[in-house]
Amino acid sequence: MFRSLRLRLLGGFLLVVVVAVGVVAILASRATSGQFQGYVQQRTERNVGGLVRALEGYYLDQGSWLGVQSVMERLGQASGDRIVLLDTTGKVVGDSGKTLLGQEANPDWQGRPVPVRAGPIPIGTVYVNPLTGPPPEGSFLASVNRSLIIGAGAAGLIALLVTIALSQRIVGPLESLTKAVRQMERGNLAQHVQVRSNDEVGELARAFNAMTEALARNERLRQHMVSDAAHELRTPLTNVRGYLEGLRDGVLEPDQETLDAVYHEAELLSRLVDDLQELALAEAGQLRLVRQPTPIAEIAERAVGAVRAQTEAKGLRLKADFAAGTAAVNVDAERIGQVLRNLLNNAVAHTPEGGTVAVSTRRKGDAVEVSVADTGVGIAPEDLPYVFERFYRSDRSRSRATGGAGLGLTIAKQIVEAHSGQIRVESELGQGTTFTFTLPMEDGHDHALAS
Repeated sequence: MFRSLRLRLLGGFLLVVVVAVGVVAILASRATSGQFQGYVQQRTERNVGGLVRALEGYYLDQGSWLGVQSVMERLGQASGDRIVLLDTTGKVVGDSGKTLLGQEANPDWQGRPVPVRAGPIPIGTVYVNPLTGPPPEGSFLASVNRSLIIGAGAAGLIALLVTIALSQRIVGPLESLTKAVRQMERGNLAQHVQVRSNDEVGELARAFNAMTEALARNERLRQHMVSDAAHELRTPLTNVRGYLEGLRDGVLEPDQETLDAVYHEAELLSRLVDDLQELALAEAGQLRLVRQPTPIAEIAERAVGAVRAQTEAKGLRLKADFAAGTAAVNVDAERIGQVLRNLLNNAVAHTPEGGTVAVSTRRKGDAVEVSVADTGVGIAPEDLPYVFERFYRSDRSRSRATGGAGLGLTIAKQIVEAHSGQIRVESELGQGTTFTFTLPMEDGHDHALAS
């Protein structure tokens, strides 16, 4: 029963409220009782002292208690108390309330009897408020305690209502999250919970929504990846099979052109398998990096040299600006060269004849920044967030021969991040695209690539 967070919150809050209200009520009752009794005692002593002096003076003037009743009435009206005077025989000779005259003293009277003296000689006894039953201050304190109990009960009820509302505010979103998670366990990843606040629970709801969106996107990419991988593998295999069937049936001659075509398809197939294996190793943290300090300009020059023939054949201008000069980075030069060649090949593939491909390096604080820019067709804004995803191509109609399998940028991102760097892309349709990555100038030694 008490495994429920709602019940535990409710019980915890109520326990705190009951303890707090109870302690306050007890302290208030004790403080009120003490203060009131002190006040009553001080007031009684002050009034009794004045009464005794007045009565002593009257007796000394009159020589007896004859006629004292009128004095008692005036003293009672002045003090607001019930005053009873007894003579030395215990008979009532004066009563401000007029009802006890001539009667004997009642042993059940409340209050302390105060002797009245004429010098050293006792001449009587005075009672202030000599009522039977509980004292009036007791009734007052009982009334105060009842009020405190009623107030504590009202506070407890209000606390219960507030606690129920608060627990609903806290637990309600958590229950919604739990239901959504249960649905995700059943394979339904399209879950979204309502964000009702800006506090920690609201942040949790926003984080959950972001997570489900990422999971749904990754699931879509996984499905696309399986489909694309099958398609990319099927295309060269189908071509190789067609050539082999043609050779077996005698439709094709085993001449150099046919063998070159089969070899080309096998090479494409091998390259795709290598890309898949390399990506799997990178994401599993098994791809090793052999780092050593290397001038970034040297790596960039080799990459530019590798694509120079392609740019000349396509009629493109190739610009290089190595402002970083001899700035050395502690990297795996072959892997960083692979990143640069991949970015340059993409730029060449998507830049029309007469366009420009530019490579630049420059210092940026404690890092080196490398950029590959082109004046090609650009990337649509809705595609920019996904260009580094596996098998992602903005134009899904492109084949591997024209657009690649969509693994190169994913591998490039893994390699850059393994060097503690970052890679980003900026693009505008019809204007061109710029890929930029940064590498720290001082970082570690040979180690395995982290996923």
